[in-house]
Amino acid sequence: MKILFLNLPYEFNISRASRWPEKTKSGTLYYPYWLAYCVGVCEREGFECKLVDCITKAYSIEDTVNEVKGYEPDYIMAEITTPTCAYDYKVINSIKEAYPKAKIMIGGTHATILPDAVLNECLGIDYILRQEYDYTVGELIISDDVSNVKGVSYRVNCDGDDIAALDDVNLLADSIDFAVKHTEDREPLDDLDSLPYVSKVYEKYLNFDDYAYAFAQKPMIQIVSSRGCPNQCNFCSYPSTMGGRIYRTRSVSDLADEFEYILNELPEIKEIFIEDDTFTVNQPRVIEFCDEINRRGLEPVWSCNTRVDLTFETMKKMKDAGCRLLVCGYESGNQEVLNEIKKGITLEQSKAFAENARKLDIKVFGCFMIGLTGDSLETIDETYKFAQSVYPDMCFFQQAVPFPGTGFYDWAKENGYLITEDYSKWLNDDGYLNCLVDYPYADHREIEKLRDNLMSKYYFSFAYIVKTFLANLDWAEFRRVMRGGTQYIVFRVKKALKRADNLD
Repeated sequence: MKILFLNLPYEFNISRASRWPEKTKSGTLYYPYWLAYCVGVCEREGFECKLVDCITKAYSIEDTVNEVKGYEPDYIMAEITTPTCAYDYKVINSIKEAYPKAKIMIGGTHATILPDAVLNECLGIDYILRQEYDYTVGELIISDDVSNVKGVSYRVNCDGDDIAALDDVNLLADSIDFAVKHTEDREPLDDLDSLPYVSKVYEKYLNFDDYAYAFAQKPMIQIVSSRGCPNQCNFCSYPSTMGGRIYRTRSVSDLADEFEYILNELPEIKEIFIEDDTFTVNQPRVIEFCDEINRRGLEPVWSCNTRVDLTFETMKKMKDAGCRLLVCGYESGNQEVLNEIKKGITLEQSKAFAENARKLDIKVFGCFMIGLTGDSLETIDETYKFAQSVYPDMCFFQQAVPFPGTGFYDWAKENGYLITEDYSKWLNDDGYLNCLVDYPYADHREIEKLRDNLMSKYYFSFAYIVKTFLANLDWAEFRRVMRGGTQYIVFRVKKALKRADNLD
């Protein structure tokens, strides 16, 4: 039985595994890590597998169809996201038309939260695999009755031959009468040590040089040490879709073993990024991991997603064990807004975190959002001033996006603030997420201008330029800053030129 895992093509370099799927402004491109973990599980279970990243190969739809025909799989597994789903449907339907033999399974954030809509909108899909699908794929393939496989959504009262017989599979779903059935949810995977090392899957199928973080040394690698996030932030889609809110971890020894494997067997890797929702949920575990890294005499360079509630003791342990950078969500400079979005942090914690990072010489990538629940022009101004006070090494101001399944989406829809629910309009012509919410204090165009102005004021200030130069005299850091900075400047110049053309 052959399974082809596809990171589907798109018109731009899109990171579907990211919580923010758009063309990035500074060269970031995620590994397709959800697919890669599933590849490792399926290969271990005896299936013949192949993982193809159509994004890094710059495949067209035609190229992707030819890849499918050449491999002749029995099953195809891919993911879709909300911003890319309209184009994803075209790709999937093209594959189904050209190669109807393969059953097509689809996972990811958008399919998980809206399985009925997806199965109605894309006839080329046979099965939706909701949430974590590592073991769902194999169970579905060997099962005689799909209704016994947890975490699956599929059509009933409709024979697959009915769809295959259509002259055009892109026809609307009302061409065929069917219903959608959902099996019960799959329990979140508890034994994460049962997952193979995703680094080995990357090594077999992918090119490390194809992937990058603007704020990480290159080449970097993404691995996961935990799943699920117990925090309640109302704008984050992952806990509502993929990992859930039940926090589960790999053992310290298993995680350290993969670090050791990467250091010994993949010496070209310059940085390991722990792509957990929040690596530092359990700080005693983090300390134990850091002690284990030092006990083994390992010298990795690594980074992770975190929250600002870290203690100085934990941060020092992380620094001593090779942690180079922390990615954190400050989100807002107004405490009432933080409370409204259920962030669960205080401004005092954010200030202490920033000060401790400076003392320990750990770099910080700070994320801020505008247009959050409870925001106003005044609180957005407070957020910018707060960003200046905590002064992260790298900073990201972005509009809040109403991803389906989040509390922010519900709030924006209930108040009539959404400007569209046509997902084909989520990305602009350049591949970037549009501002999708009109507020009483600013419409979506004003939010976009405000966001861009905040980024320009922060990054192009004389103080920031001098600080960045002095803080990155090391050649590796200097190259990283120049690579990301150049790409961002090119993005802003293109945008300015396009705006000028529109005015003409």
